[in-house]
Amino acid sequence: MRKTFVLDTNVLLHDPQALTRFEDNAVVIPIEVVEEIDRFKRDPSEKGRNARQISRLLDALREKGNLADGVPIDETSGGTLQVVFCRSETLAQLPPELKAGNGDNNILAVALEQLRSGLIADQPPVVLVTKDTNLRIKADAVGLIAQDYTTDKVDIADLYPGVCELTVSATAMEALKADGGLSVSDLPAAQGTVLLANEGVTLVDQAQPNHTLLARFDSKRQSLVPLQKATRARLGKVSARNREQTFALDLLLDPSVQLLTLVGKAGTGKTLLALAAGLHQVADEHLYERLLVTRPVISLGKEIGFLPGSLEEKMGPWMQPIIDNLDFLLGGSADDEGRSAPRGSSGPANRAGANRPARSNWTDLKGMGLLEVEAISYIRGRSIPRQYMVVDEAQNLTPHEVKTIVTRVGEGTKIVFTGDPYQIDNPYVDAESNGLTWLVERFKGQPLAGHITLIRGERSELAELAANLL
Repeated sequence: MRKTFVLDTNVLLHDPQALTRFEDNAVVIPIEVVEEIDRFKRDPSEKGRNARQISRLLDALREKGNLADGVPIDETSGGTLQVVFCRSETLAQLPPELKAGNGDNNILAVALEQLRSGLIADQPPVVLVTKDTNLRIKADAVGLIAQDYTTDKVDIADLYPGVCELTVSATAMEALKADGGLSVSDLPAAQGTVLLANEGVTLVDQAQPNHTLLARFDSKRQSLVPLQKATRARLGKVSARNREQTFALDLLLDPSVQLLTLVGKAGTGKTLLALAAGLHQVADEHLYERLLVTRPVISLGKEIGFLPGSLEEKMGPWMQPIIDNLDFLLGGSADDEGRSAPRGSSGPANRAGANRPARSNWTDLKGMGLLEVEAISYIRGRSIPRQYMVVDEAQNLTPHEVKTIVTRVGEGTKIVFTGDPYQIDNPYVDAESNGLTWLVERFKGQPLAGHITLIRGERSELAELAANLL
C-alpha cells in the first residue's frame, strides 16, 4: 500500500539522500524542516555539509514543478515530494501542552493535518519518520504512526562475526595441511554453510572434537587455506592469545586485505594488534611508508575546555591511548613481567630505543618518518598512498564520516578500523547506526576486505570481568 511519509529535520541531516529511499511512496517535508536546514547550512561540520546537499537536491526538484503541489522525485520509482506549511488552525487543535509552536510541534501538526485529510479523502496512511525519540513518543500520544529512520541501521545482534566452525574428517584436515588448501567442494554439503571472502574457519575433527585446525576462506581459489602469516611474523612481545586474535593477525599481516574491521569489547586487543602489525610491516618489512593513526576527537564525559598549543599538542590527550600501546610495544616499561622483546631483535622496538619512555619512542618514530598522527577533522581532500592506517574508536564515527575516510585511501594503503559498538560517546549515533557496524555490513564478503569480532578480553582478569558484568 502506498504511504505518506512526513520527514523530520534530523532524518535529512543524517542522510541527505533520504528523500530517495522511500520508493513509490509520497514524501512530505514540513516548511519548518526547510527553515531548520537553512539554519544549519553554515555549520562547518558534517551537519552543515548535509544541509547544503539537501538544499541543492530540493532546488533541483523544484525545477520539475511547484513543490507545494508535489513533484516526482525521480522518473522510475514513482515517488513524489511535497513541501507543506503548518496551518495555524491545525496547530491550535494540538493538546495544550503542545501548542508552544516550536519546531517539533509544527512538524507534528503537519503530520496530523496529512492524517486528517487522508481520512476524509481516503488517502494513503501517514507515517512520521524521525530519529527523535521524544517526538516519536509525542506522535504516538496524539494518535500518529511514528517510525525511526532505519535504512542504514544494522542489527547488532546479527552483526557478521567474521568466523565460523565446520566439522570435517581428519583426512580433510590432513589434506589441508599437506596440500596448502582444501576446495569447498570437498566439504560436507549437509552443513549448508555459505562462506564469505576472508572469513576465518575453525575446522573441527568429527571423530575428535578437541582436534581443530584454523583456516581462512580464499574466495578467488574457492578453497580453505591454512593460516600462515600470524605464526611466521615476529612481533616482539605481541602474539595471538586466542582463536579470534589469530584470525585477526593473519588478516592484519596480509597486504591483499586492504580494509579490515576489528570489533570487540574493551580489552580484547583490537588497537594493540593493529599497531603491532602496522609497526612490523612499516619498520621491518617496509611494505608501507609509514603508520598513520587517527581517532575521533570525542570525549567520554564533559569537555575540559580549550587545549592550548600546536595541533600536535592539542592531539596529545586524544592520542594517549595510542601512546600507551606504543609504550607496551616499544618497551617503555623497564620490567614488563619478563615479556620484553628478545635481545638483538631487529624489530622497531630496538631501532626506536626499547628501554626509553614511550614519549621518546613516540618522538623517535615520528622523527624517522615511520609514524604520523592525523586529526580526522582535517582528513577531507587528502590522498593517502602506501600507508598503514589505523582508525581507532571508529564506533564514534557516522556512516558518512567512514565513507569520507575510506575514500581517502590511495594505492598500496591498508586501512584498519577498530572499535566497540557498545562504548559510544557520540550522541548522534548508537550501536546500530554508527559507521563501524555499517562498514562491517556493507563490506562483508568483499575480497579486499576482512572482519573479525574479538570476544575474549586479554587486558587483565579484572578488565574482562568488568566488561562482562558492568
